[in-house]
Amino acid sequence: MATITKEKKPVQWRVFIHLIRQLKWPKWVTFFALFFALIQTSVSLVIPLVTRDMVDTLSATSINWSTFGLLIGVFLIQGVTGGVSYYMLAYIGESIVTDLREKLWKHIVRLPIPFFDHHETGETMSRVTQDTATLKQLITGHLVTFVTGLISVIGSVIFLLYIDWKMTLILLIAVPLSLLIMMPLGRMMYKVSRAVQDEMASFSGLLGRVLSEVRLVKAYRAEEKESIKGSNGIQSLFRFGLKEAKIQAVISPFMTFIMMALLVVILGYGGIQVSSNQLSAGDLVAIIFYLFQIVVPFTQMATFFTAFQKAVGATERIQGILDTDVEQRSTTEQIEWQGKTLSFDQVDFSYDNGKSILKDLSFNVPYGKMTAFVGPSGGGKTTIFSLIERFYSPTNGSIHLNEQPISSYDLSAWRSGFGYVSQESPLMSGSIKDNICYGIGHEVDMETIQQAARDANAAEFIEKLSDGYETEVGERGIRLSGGQRQRIAIARALILDPEFLLLDEATSNLDSSSEILVQDALQRLMDGRTTMVIAHRLSTVLHADQIIFVDDGFATGIGSHDELFSTHELYRTFAEGQSLASNDI
Repeated sequence: MATITKEKKPVQWRVFIHLIRQLKWPKWVTFFALFFALIQTSVSLVIPLVTRDMVDTLSATSINWSTFGLLIGVFLIQGVTGGVSYYMLAYIGESIVTDLREKLWKHIVRLPIPFFDHHETGETMSRVTQDTATLKQLITGHLVTFVTGLISVIGSVIFLLYIDWKMTLILLIAVPLSLLIMMPLGRMMYKVSRAVQDEMASFSGLLGRVLSEVRLVKAYRAEEKESIKGSNGIQSLFRFGLKEAKIQAVISPFMTFIMMALLVVILGYGGIQVSSNQLSAGDLVAIIFYLFQIVVPFTQMATFFTAFQKAVGATERIQGILDTDVEQRSTTEQIEWQGKTLSFDQVDFSYDNGKSILKDLSFNVPYGKMTAFVGPSGGGKTTIFSLIERFYSPTNGSIHLNEQPISSYDLSAWRSGFGYVSQESPLMSGSIKDNICYGIGHEVDMETIQQAARDANAAEFIEKLSDGYETEVGERGIRLSGGQRQRIAIARALILDPEFLLLDEATSNLDSSSEILVQDALQRLMDGRTTMVIAHRLSTVLHADQIIFVDDGFATGIGSHDELFSTHELYRTFAEGQSLASNDI
């Protein structure tokens, strides 16, 4: 739950400026938007003078049609320039937020895995959508209005000094008084808006988590529990919304009070001046017009500061993501894999919680051979694959390809050499064809796709579907069975044609008929490749060239099935528990 805490540091407006300077501004559009906005403001400053002449002329004789026509023309110019300026400002805002979202999205997809371990999906989505929308609202709705409003206030004060300097001094007294009230309210709004954005990100995270696993929620009848969590988040947003409303409830009536008080003073003082012939009726009308041209922009500037406080909070979070280092990669490096051995040398690894997962782990993976990792659940086998894929870096020790540390290779080139088939067989929303070709850096013809599907024993079930290879698999491939998803994942790996193959429980949780098909496809996939397999069922890895027994982060035994069966007590217990013996080979 987000809470409002005391901020010791000043408002980080520099973060906002720094972010804005990184974005692509449509310079010419910005120039013309300001140009038309200035014309609109300048014209609005002329209107009270024209109205004054018209009122004085009307009171003296009859309607001066030339003055009346001039007033109509001024209104038309103001309307046209205002409309053009508004559209251009909208274009600028959309262009800037589009550039920001593209930068942010390209940055996010290149962030390392540990970032996503610490940030929920919904929270990150909130940064791309809601925080950028807050910035757009400031640019489109308030930024130029602030500039033109400032010009309007200065221009109105100059004209008022020309008409009646005493009345102008009365108006100017209200400005510092208003600032004394507005500044602390602005700081309060900044704190509240930051808390609102945090709470909104938290709520988005809850939505993403629940909706992505809605079947789990329903299967375990957790609707009520998740409803309560969602309700708590909604109520928290409601309370923060009320806090924002309380601040606005002070700002708006205060500005209205100032405007009405000034209007009463002006009318009273002006009426006395008119009755004593110190001012004409037209002068009084012009003064009232200028009063509105000061108060209304001043109110808009107060709204700008409120929006600016919100935008600063949003940009701090956006900049926080942009300042996070991304994975460095290139597409030019080529790695020579042939005949090279992958080796772990006294590798330790622990996540940020400090719990050690791998401990003094050393082993070699010979080129072109099959290496199997077995052992109790939670021993660190999947973490080994994560280190090989360079999702994480070892805490201590090193991993080499022959004598060269794998960290010295370009990341994109490194990962291109590995095909990963896991027990989850993740698929992306889209067609079967899209998923088979997913991540392939070149165009793949239909014949190659079909051949990969045949080799993966997937072609038969695909061709029976009404839309064939264009069949939509649904979110996370939910419209397909586990065996079907596995075979599509294998077809994807076949097209990739990797040097190294990582199989993480690739045949677990399958029925016997699906397992036979998947095993057959895997044999074709493993042919001629360096293969690393994580397996709980030892029967699937009896023929491995070497088996590494991983227990509590240590490699406690390395050898063939026969060797481990005769020398490793826990391995023998595992094998006997699965009705296997050394002569089962």
